[in-house]
Amino acid sequence: MNKNHHRIAYVVLITGIFIGSVWAQQPYRVGTTAATFLEIGIGEGNALGDAYVAMTGDLSSVYWNPAGLAFMEKSEALFMHQPWIVDINTAFAGVGLVLPNIGTLGLSVFHTGYGEMKVTTVAKPRGTGEMFSANDMVISLSYSRRLVQWFSFGVNAKYVSSQIWHTTANALALDLGVIVKTNFFSPTGQREDGMNIGMSISNYGTRMKYDGMDLLRPIDILPNEAGNYKDVPGQFKTSEYELPLIFRVGVALHPIVIGSHRVTLLVDALHPNNNSESINVGAQYSVRMPGFGDFYIRSGYKALFMDESEYGPTFGSGLVFWMGSQMGIKFDYAFKSIGILGNIHSYGFSFLF
Repeated sequence: MNKNHHRIAYVVLITGIFIGSVWAQQPYRVGTTAATFLEIGIGEGNALGDAYVAMTGDLSSVYWNPAGLAFMEKSEALFMHQPWIVDINTAFAGVGLVLPNIGTLGLSVFHTGYGEMKVTTVAKPRGTGEMFSANDMVISLSYSRRLVQWFSFGVNAKYVSSQIWHTTANALALDLGVIVKTNFFSPTGQREDGMNIGMSISNYGTRMKYDGMDLLRPIDILPNEAGNYKDVPGQFKTSEYELPLIFRVGVALHPIVIGSHRVTLLVDALHPNNNSESINVGAQYSVRMPGFGDFYIRSGYKALFMDESEYGPTFGSGLVFWMGSQMGIKFDYAFKSIGILGNIHSYGFSFLF
């Protein structure tokens, strides 16, 4: 089979995967998983319509596809602040260390805070005077390595924690991913300018079950009879809930590579366990300015073909300022539309060393 036949077969395979994902069977298990904060993206991918599984080379790959960490050229410390809907706040902090002949090691924390709310009861619907808060957090330990120059794998080991006042739930999970760099559709003939193929599975782990003193309640076993002991210790028993499992497969193409200018097109297909299948698309223009750094303009659209989606267009930009050949500072901004829920702005800062 010649080179053109290989390309045609590959395009048919990818197209089949995308179409099969979009037209998967109903019904959808919407609202059946815990820790849905694990579906909130981080970093550059937010501006690219969440189409990032096949991109490589920065620490935000720890969320989208840990295999991308293997293509980092510099170690990186990343900090991100992302105010979410209805006064929810999210923040990410992580560091990735590039270790020659070993791979890339990463450690990161993602936190979601829901703010303080009034404690209410049936007898006091306006509040008891007490306040409570809710917080979610995931701590990830990552490892990624290139087995050959064009193929990498990556894994995240994650501890997931959720807390509502005095009630908590915990889980352990894994993320697995691979990236293949090909010379398909390369405008220069070089593999680094060809098509990237990425696949990942996120949040494969144990179930979450809430427990704590807030579930303790006294029980009167015989409320209609006098003389019995009415304050028997009791506890509400909660169900176990799965984590939001997400399977992603995607491609990244570089149709234009002219000198220091590059255009990248991205398409991801998603198969979650708690919603309908969907497709994310994104595009990025980058230019390298010798003696200064790199500049990026990004756009995308999230959740195409998803049933009753509120997601929409995304935009953003980025700037990398190099201080010599060894150190740099990176700034990223992303805008994301979530329909009736409002607009989201994400701010990232990275230190490259």
